[in-house]
Amino acid sequence: MTLFVHPSINQLRWQRFKQHRRGYWSLWLFGLCFLLSLFSELIANDKPILIYYQNNYYSPLLYTYPETTFGGELESQTNYLDPIIQQTINQQGWMLWPLVRNSYDSLVYNTDSTFPTPPSAQHWLGTTDAGFDVLANLLYGFRLSILFAMLVTLCTTIIGVTIGAIQGYYGGKLDLFGQRFIEIWSGMPQLFLIIMLSSVIRPNIWWLFAITVLFGWMGLVGVVRAEFLRTRNFDYIRAAKALGVSDSKIMRRHIFPNAMVATLTYLPFILCGAITALTTLDFLGFGMPLETPSLGRLLLQGKNNLQAPWLGISAFIMVATLLSLLIFIGEAVRDVFDPIKGIKN
Repeated sequence: MTLFVHPSINQLRWQRFKQHRRGYWSLWLFGLCFLLSLFSELIANDKPILIYYQNNYYSPLLYTYPETTFGGELESQTNYLDPIIQQTINQQGWMLWPLVRNSYDSLVYNTDSTFPTPPSAQHWLGTTDAGFDVLANLLYGFRLSILFAMLVTLCTTIIGVTIGAIQGYYGGKLDLFGQRFIEIWSGMPQLFLIIMLSSVIRPNIWWLFAITVLFGWMGLVGVVRAEFLRTRNFDYIRAAKALGVSDSKIMRRHIFPNAMVATLTYLPFILCGAITALTTLDFLGFGMPLETPSLGRLLLQGKNNLQAPWLGISAFIMVATLLSLLIFIGEAVRDVFDPIKGIKN
C-alpha cells in the first residue's frame, strides 16, 4: 500500500506554469539568451580567447600584452586584428578566436564600401554608420539592458513593497499623506526632468538608474498597500498582536507572504518597463554615453539610415523578441497565481 503525498503549493504552481506552454518556453528561451549574453566577451571580441606563442600561453581577455610580446616593435597594446601580428603568432603558435572577431567598440577598417556596410561573412548583421559591428552591439546591448532592468526592478520592488506595507499596515494619517505624496510625485514629468538634467549633468548608467528608480517605485505600492489593508484586521493578525508579537514580525511573517503573490505577478512587467525606458532614452539621445552599447541607439541608427534596412530590422527584432518573451512570462506567472484559474485546474 502506497501513501499519496500531496505536493506543496509551490510544486503545484510550477506544474501549472509548465502547462502554460508559451510562458514556459519563453522562460527557457529568455534564460538561454541571457546566459549567452553573460559570456559576450567569449562570443564577440577583437581579442583571442587564448594564444599559444613560442611555447607559452597567453590570455588577452584577462591581461594586456604589448606588441613586443609577439614580435612587434611598439610597446603599445597589441592589435590582434593586425595581419602582421596574426601572421607572426600563427608562424610560431596559434590563436583561439571567439565566434565573432569584433567587440562592440571595435572600429572596422578593412571594408571596400562606406559605412554602414551590409551583412557579410565578416559582419553577419553589417556595420553601423560609425563602423561598429551590429551583432556585437546587439549582444552587449542585450546584456546591459537586462542587467540594468534587473537592478532597477530589484530596487523599485524593495522600495515599493516597503512603502506599501507601511502605509497599508498602519493606515490613518500616514496612509493619507503617503497617498497624496504619491499622487503628486507620479504627476512629475519624468522625461522633461531628464532633458533638463541632461543639460547640466553628463548622463551615465548610474545616473539613469537613479532617475528610473526615483520614478519607478510607485508601481507596486498600490497592490501591496491594498493587501496589507485587507489582511491587517484578520483574526490571526489580531491574535498575534494580543500575544505581543512586534509589528515588524507580523508584517514580515504573516502579511507579507500574501502580498508576495501580487508582487511576483508584476515583476516581469516591471522588468519590461525598465528595458523600454532605457531603450527610449537612448533612442531620444538622453540615455547612456555614446561609447556604451545600446539597443535604443541601434534603433536610432535604423531611423537615420533608411538606406540600410538591416540596422532597423536587427534592432527591432531584438527589442521586440525581448519584450515579447518577458510579456509571455508575465502572463504565465499571473495565471499561475490566479486563484480562480487554480480552482478550475
